[in-house]
Amino acid sequence: MSVPENRPGDRINGRAWGVLFVLCGAIFLEGIDVAMLNVALPSIRADLGLSTGMLSGVVSAYVLGYGGFMLLGGRAADLLGRRRMFLVWLVVFLVFAGLGGFATNGWTLLVARFVTGVAAAFLTPAGLSLLTAHFPQGRQRNKALGVYAGTAAGGFSLGLVAGGLLTSVGWRWVFFAPVILAALILLAAVRLIGDTGRPDRPAGGFDIAGALSITGAMLLLAYGVIRLEHGGDGLAVTVGVFAAGLAALVAFTTVERRSASPLVRLGILRSAPLVRANLAALLFLGSFAGFQFLVTLYLQEIRGWGTLQTGLAMLVVAIDTILAPTLTTRLVNRYGNARVLFGGMALAAVAYALFLPAGLEWAYTAMLPTLVLLGLAFSLAYGPLTLAATDGVDEPEHGLAGGLLYTAMQFGTALGLSAVTAVNVAALAGVGAPQDGVVGGASPQAALDALRTALLVPVVGAVLGVVVAALGLRTRTPAVPASEPEPALKV
Repeated sequence: MSVPENRPGDRINGRAWGVLFVLCGAIFLEGIDVAMLNVALPSIRADLGLSTGMLSGVVSAYVLGYGGFMLLGGRAADLLGRRRMFLVWLVVFLVFAGLGGFATNGWTLLVARFVTGVAAAFLTPAGLSLLTAHFPQGRQRNKALGVYAGTAAGGFSLGLVAGGLLTSVGWRWVFFAPVILAALILLAAVRLIGDTGRPDRPAGGFDIAGALSITGAMLLLAYGVIRLEHGGDGLAVTVGVFAAGLAALVAFTTVERRSASPLVRLGILRSAPLVRANLAALLFLGSFAGFQFLVTLYLQEIRGWGTLQTGLAMLVVAIDTILAPTLTTRLVNRYGNARVLFGGMALAAVAYALFLPAGLEWAYTAMLPTLVLLGLAFSLAYGPLTLAATDGVDEPEHGLAGGLLYTAMQFGTALGLSAVTAVNVAALAGVGAPQDGVVGGASPQAALDALRTALLVPVVGAVLGVVVAALGLRTRTPAVPASEPEPALKV
């Protein structure tokens, strides 16, 4: 099976559209899976009798698997074959998503979510590198990435609504629905996705030492970020986890400098667009994750809205599903990727700031400007972030570049959630409210005041993202050839 003919300058042909829809289906699956689970958590806790710590662990397990194995997954796609990694890990995703639906206790859910996160860590960068391999650089790739990015962001937005609907039927359908979708995507992928060429296996074999050290480092750092939400409780353990993660990272860089066939070519970090894209992605997704979490608390625990009402309220953010593949592609072709990305980051910062005066009796029309601006922000930022992450990187390393990008996104998500949780809990403690739950025993006004304080975190994160995006407005960096000597990186 070969890559579909799709010559530069031509329109995307029928078979190539089929490939794009399959790859979009996979990234949509990843987004909707996470969003639906977030909505279903209260129902899962009530049915299985989970403690707050166990419930938090169900979410954290996915983050650990995803963030810990993403870099390894990205490089595995480059070395072991993109199509092979995509199909194998799609099967693993399918199996363990289904296992979560049969869970009768918290530990089964923990295992299911961890392995599902690992599967996503291999599946996602393989999908992105398949897309760049099937579509030539230029207008075709820009259009394909616009559709891809819109689908990815839309999957999360629509997942909030789908999660509310399915949870009203039974929370187990939140796990079974992705299984059905994954099975359909798998059948189409086997038929449509072509081989992108036999990967060049390194002469020195697979870099086992590098794989173990970077995976250990990512797992430890991801766990450290998750522990930040505990604040002063167990501070020594949190510091120890971060120290161990940094030590593993130092060991990894030492191994890679000496390896004849490194898992991660350190010279890739000389691509300024890639570094900026990763920082911007971390701040953009981290800000949104924190904001979405706080808005869910505001609507459900302070205002008393149901899960379906909350999901429908957030549905307007999903306008990016329509705008990203249409408007954003045209804007990038006309004004350039950096300017469009800057516009998206700026809109996000304005959106979060507009929500700061949230009140106990706010009408939905008062919230609507923030949600509309967020939909526009995702439309303008998500696709350009994906483009920027592969700008200045040779195509054989697009799997690695994708792994770096999605690692940044996952770490940003974990950091955003942990930061707003820590600030919210500290603010509640300041008014003497017990922390048995998020709002605890605080009055609605005290809970709202604490939430407003925590809302400053997404605002600050988004503003920092605007600064990072602004650095790329006048800078263009040439491609970094794979044969170029490695830089001496300082750790």
